[in-house]
Amino acid sequence: MGIYLNPGNKSFWKSTRSEIYVDKSGVISFLNRCLNTREQFICVSRPRRFGKSMTLEMLAAYYSRGCDSAELFRGFKIESDENFSEHLNRYDVIFLNMQQFLSEAQPGKVTDYLEQEVLEEIREEYGEFLKQQDIGLAATLRKIYVRTGREFIFLIDEWDCVMREKQEAEDLQRHYLDYLRNLLKDREYVALAYMTGILPVKKYGSHSALNMFWEYSMTDQKELEEYTGFTEWEVKNLCARYGMDFAETSSWYDGYVFRKFHHVYNPRSVVGAMRYRKFSSYWTSTETYEALKIYMDMDYDGLRQDIVQMLGGGRVTVNTYSFQNDMQNFKTKDDVLTLLIHLGYLAYDSETSEAFIPNKEIAGEFENAMSTGGWQEIMCILKASERLLQDTLQCDEKRVAEGLDAAHMEAASILQYNDENSLSCAVGLAYYSARREYRLIRELPAGRGFADIVFLPLPQSGKPALVMELKYDKTASAAIAQIKERKYMKALDGYTGEILLVGINYDKSDKTHSCRIEKLDLRTK
Repeated sequence: MGIYLNPGNKSFWKSTRSEIYVDKSGVISFLNRCLNTREQFICVSRPRRFGKSMTLEMLAAYYSRGCDSAELFRGFKIESDENFSEHLNRYDVIFLNMQQFLSEAQPGKVTDYLEQEVLEEIREEYGEFLKQQDIGLAATLRKIYVRTGREFIFLIDEWDCVMREKQEAEDLQRHYLDYLRNLLKDREYVALAYMTGILPVKKYGSHSALNMFWEYSMTDQKELEEYTGFTEWEVKNLCARYGMDFAETSSWYDGYVFRKFHHVYNPRSVVGAMRYRKFSSYWTSTETYEALKIYMDMDYDGLRQDIVQMLGGGRVTVNTYSFQNDMQNFKTKDDVLTLLIHLGYLAYDSETSEAFIPNKEIAGEFENAMSTGGWQEIMCILKASERLLQDTLQCDEKRVAEGLDAAHMEAASILQYNDENSLSCAVGLAYYSARREYRLIRELPAGRGFADIVFLPLPQSGKPALVMELKYDKTASAAIAQIKERKYMKALDGYTGEILLVGINYDKSDKTHSCRIEKLDLRTK
């Protein structure tokens, strides 16, 4: 076993011995079907701390020649696959951590250093078949294949670090991409190439050197949705094991949406919450909020309004196709929003082409980024939101209306009231602090229609549920009447506590809000 050639199974063994390990070995079944096909080039891009490196370590343990991993996979999903033994420890694996090469190499010499390090191990293993010692890695692997018939599986971690950390070094980037293309494309010795990073590989400018790769990104994970993060079923099992409330776990860490799996959780954060039995920001604490603020403060028309709308619980339409897949060449606000999707700060619904803030943990990171300047109006609204919630719970209709008027005045320069949808986002922003004790759900199916906003209390909060209907140029009383007529309270079937019916109207002519609040106690029914 070597560092780069057939690294063995020690790293994966450590993962399986960890206090929390969630079996994701089913992905191997998919990769076995891709071996030596037109689908053999796979690039999986996900945010940091979403298990990318751990997956590569598992693949190295499964495919690497020279070690026996049968017992290590005992009881895992892949063991029941009919092709489990056929591919187990049958390939030469070349494992490349590009971050290591970038960090250790002399400036501009990343690929030279990679060649030096990997060739040393290759020659130790296959020196008897290599008469020339001065040829490069691609030529060396080609000769080995011709003389032995052995194929190689390439596992490449942090493939995009050159693009992320050397953003202005375009010559280095082009050289690096050309190197990978020469090493991998149309090479008979390649049985599979699986690489991971944060960014997709489509193109950098007009340079599309790696167009043979099939992309699985945060805008479309295709068959790999289940392996992107923790699924709802997996999180429910962990909550039962650690005695943690599932509803509150969802509020903190759920929110990533794909076509089949509609509830995908941040794995780093769930593990942290389970281990320490405390809900907190575990994923965002691994990077400073300044990284997010840089992109939030970019001066593109409509970007600030979109961010505020999402902070209020809304969604915004995003065109993800114009993004050049780098962290420097931005032409529109959609490019910035698409990058935030790939970084994990936004979730993306490919069915509707909409982006949104996925959960409480990420919302807190946006709030932190806003707190350091440039977003004073919004911070004023967020700070006042605690008072607004208390006024609502006390059924003080006059103060609620005044609080909404004040929030509207603060946000007027950024967020415009055009219809009930924009009103809903503004109200969601005004009630921002409610997320500490509530789960805010917009357009919740209920009775004969959809309740505009439902505030579902988290366990042990002791607060009543809120069913809110919003009107634009009508009356607050009409909003209350609609809640009752269409039986929106059915959204809370199974809930047995107190409910506040909240009707809010915005009068466009005088730019003021009105409010009606009624109590409904299901405990007396």
